[in-house]
Amino acid sequence: MDGTGRRRWWVLAALALCTVVIGLDTTVLSVALPTLAGDLGASTADLQWITTSYLLVLAATLLPAGMLGDRYGRKKLLLVALVIFGVASAACALAGTAEQLVAARAALGLGSAIIMSLIGAVLTVLFDDRERPRALTIWITANSLGIPLGPLLGGWLLDHFHWGSVFLINLPIVGLGLIAVAVLMTESYGDRRRRFDVPGILLSATGLVALTYGIIEAGEKGWSDRPALATIVLGVVALGALVLWQLRAAAPLIDLALFRNRSFAGGTLLATIAGFAFFGLLFALPQFFQAVGGADAFGTGLRLLPIIGGLMIGARTGEKLAARFGARAVIAAGLALIAGSLFTGAATTTVETGYRWLAVWITVTGIGLGLTLPTSMNVTISTLGAERSGAGNALIQAIRQVGAAIGVAVLGMVLNAAYRDSADGAGLPPEVRDSVASGVARAGSPAVLDAVRAAFTHGMDVSLTVAGAVAAAGVVLALTVLPGKAATAAE
Repeated sequence: MDGTGRRRWWVLAALALCTVVIGLDTTVLSVALPTLAGDLGASTADLQWITTSYLLVLAATLLPAGMLGDRYGRKKLLLVALVIFGVASAACALAGTAEQLVAARAALGLGSAIIMSLIGAVLTVLFDDRERPRALTIWITANSLGIPLGPLLGGWLLDHFHWGSVFLINLPIVGLGLIAVAVLMTESYGDRRRRFDVPGILLSATGLVALTYGIIEAGEKGWSDRPALATIVLGVVALGALVLWQLRAAAPLIDLALFRNRSFAGGTLLATIAGFAFFGLLFALPQFFQAVGGADAFGTGLRLLPIIGGLMIGARTGEKLAARFGARAVIAAGLALIAGSLFTGAATTTVETGYRWLAVWITVTGIGLGLTLPTSMNVTISTLGAERSGAGNALIQAIRQVGAAIGVAVLGMVLNAAYRDSADGAGLPPEVRDSVASGVARAGSPAVLDAVRAAFTHGMDVSLTVAGAVAAAGVVLALTVLPGKAATAAE
């Protein structure tokens, strides 16, 4: 692959834009679902499958996609993935029934999985150790930028155009990505002699899909739901069987020896912990802004932007600090900032808290994420050689995907349980105890509405405390698991 001149930065810019689009597609449906229910006659189950089909296909195909890129060429597979993504986006926009939209969203998940699994591999080959931290900063910032832009841009488009426009915006960006990859990027391969690990692919797909689906269901229906728990158990058993098979397979899908490297194992774990806190925060804040603060979808997106601003500041600063003090110190400091800001937010956020103070502590959270995510990803990706960078990066993305799903489900469960306990303690009627959205809609009187908002704020504060505790545990892990600066250089 040609790594000279400015060509690689133009390729990165195009892939970063595609990454923004993937982030958009993850969150834009949060504001489009009510419109889809009306225009397509979609039931609640249909709406769940419109969201879930994307996530399940994404989880199922991440690991095989990385291996295919190593074997058949990352440029070829990226071009195929971008075409799939573009065609699926158009199919989503033109869907006339809920079933058609579910199928199109599944195809969109396939394109997203291939793109996500290969971008990190491309960066490993395209940029050397000196330039890779900056390239990773751009990529991760782009990945995070799509999250607040989803409701922001989606809300504006839904106010002015047909709902299909939220998917059509993907097409010009995908076209730009196709041109950049086709013209500016040269082909690269990993180990082209490796055979397909069919049992490994089947076990990994079963395990990741079952675990992700079970966690989503548990987050929706509660952790006492037996079908959800049975699905989670199936996922865990399948992943356990995958590990056993990988230990004896002649050409394993996953190189388990990677986890013997402290940098790879520690960096992956700490990036997942940061993602756990990040997605848990993004689950709670939009509901707080809308149910408690009265913001619409567009206003909610605006209010989330300080997180991205802080992330950009932290990422740019972390790159310089890591060169001077080492990755371990920077990651530990980032997680400490995340923990401190979440604890502060939990202790000080009430129904009466103004947005200015919220903007302060969520900006600090963003700075902590900026210090942690790019640095930990660079630590991990730097351990991968060009031969296995596709499969290795796909493994990292799969672990982060499951970690994000667990974060939303666990912290959502904590929030909902605390909300219901507070609502019960306040003697609120049963019809407002299901969720804060239904509580606000069915309050019936200003007194009940105030109590609903206070109960949700209490629930959010409890979930922020749990997320902060996980981040604080990450500080300890960073200092004990990751090698120091000298040891990292020796590796």
